[in-house]
Amino acid sequence: MMIQLQTIPAPHIFTDVAPVLLTDATMLERKNKVLTRMTEAGYDALVIYADKEHGGNFEYLTGFVPRFEEGLLIVDKSGEATAILGNENLKMAQHSRLPVMLKHCPYFSLPNQPMENEASLERLFNDIGLHQLGKIGLVGWKMFTSARADNTQLFDLPWFIVEAFKNSTDAKLENATHLFIRGDNGARVINNENEIAHYEYGANLASGCMLKAMNAVEPGIRETELGALLAAEGQYQTVVTIAAAGQRFEKANFYPTYKKLERGQPLSMTTGFKGGLSSRTGFVIADESELPEAQKDYLERVAKPYFAAVTSWLETIRIGMPGGEMYAHIEQVLNKAQYGWHLNPGHLSADEEWMSSPIYPHSAETLKSGMILQIDIIPSVPGYTGVSAEESIALADPALQSKIQADYPELWERIVIRRTYIRDVLKINLADEAIPLSNTVAYLRPFLLAKEKAFTC
Repeated sequence: MMIQLQTIPAPHIFTDVAPVLLTDATMLERKNKVLTRMTEAGYDALVIYADKEHGGNFEYLTGFVPRFEEGLLIVDKSGEATAILGNENLKMAQHSRLPVMLKHCPYFSLPNQPMENEASLERLFNDIGLHQLGKIGLVGWKMFTSARADNTQLFDLPWFIVEAFKNSTDAKLENATHLFIRGDNGARVINNENEIAHYEYGANLASGCMLKAMNAVEPGIRETELGALLAAEGQYQTVVTIAAAGQRFEKANFYPTYKKLERGQPLSMTTGFKGGLSSRTGFVIADESELPEAQKDYLERVAKPYFAAVTSWLETIRIGMPGGEMYAHIEQVLNKAQYGWHLNPGHLSADEEWMSSPIYPHSAETLKSGMILQIDIIPSVPGYTGVSAEESIALADPALQSKIQADYPELWERIVIRRTYIRDVLKINLADEAIPLSNTVAYLRPFLLAKEKAFTC
């Protein structure tokens, strides 16, 4: 594969793209998917935990997360549901997309808030009737995959909640997060056309922000000015915003500062919203002659092999492919020992930036129509600046593509424009089943002051 740094037009950015809300039909479909998996696994009830950062499984059914506080959603096998909420989320019960009976638990509230209606969790659980059940699945956000421990007995809910269950019921307790997020059968891993449209909003937004920030890179601009460009439309960001020039993590700081960019520095930028993340790493220079002396071969040693791997990922991915096959393929085209990557070269995303990944060594979990995937290959070569072009795609078979085209024609038009750019401008033979949800899929400028130049095949 011949990788070249060429003068090409930038991808089209779509503005004024309105958020797409989830329909009642989609929410009912979600409920039924969860109930089916509950029945298959023999659970009498699921207890689904949430806080602001770990609310994806809760939000999947209710449509909201209990901001400020913890919350529990208890769903029994009949489909009846109870929400246990703290002071500041009681009002949300009436707005829940899944009808719920409300229980108040001030223990979930912020420190020193009023404790009216105080009742132990044990009592609340007994009132709901959990003490009469035989098998209960606890759902946090983490699905454990240890090779040594009993993953069904590892719980990521706060201990005071788990302890209350142990004190109030003799039911068998298991971690049941896999019912939601595991790649082979999780309810959340497959998205319908409404969900694809819902999540494309965030992927489009993130990639638009990233291109604006890339275009703004100049010596003298502050990290915080770039950081401001990486936020948009008041939307909740699913990752810490990165706009980091030069040496990172000074005094353990993650966040953009008033540091001004200097010519010759490395620069990393990342932003993400529900449905998609965009990330870029490169140099604040205009051409190869400005590379640091110890990295004069940066393009050949790091950047071009990485771009070749991203290209191969996009050309190779297909519905029905085992995740282990994709992992092995990336290992073949971008040798792990030589290029230093160690995480999963691709993972699922939705309301959270990383939900789970079917792509791991020897994985038999197959890639499926309706999956939203983030291209996430992170080389780390000692002595060299990194490189990244993380973006979002979805897999869609002809039936799903037809539904998107029929129900969301403007979204389909965006997909066609993005796909045409990838194929005709970047010269990447994008797989037919891969539909780009972000505008800057595979668009990589290694030299951020050469704003007209990007890699092509």
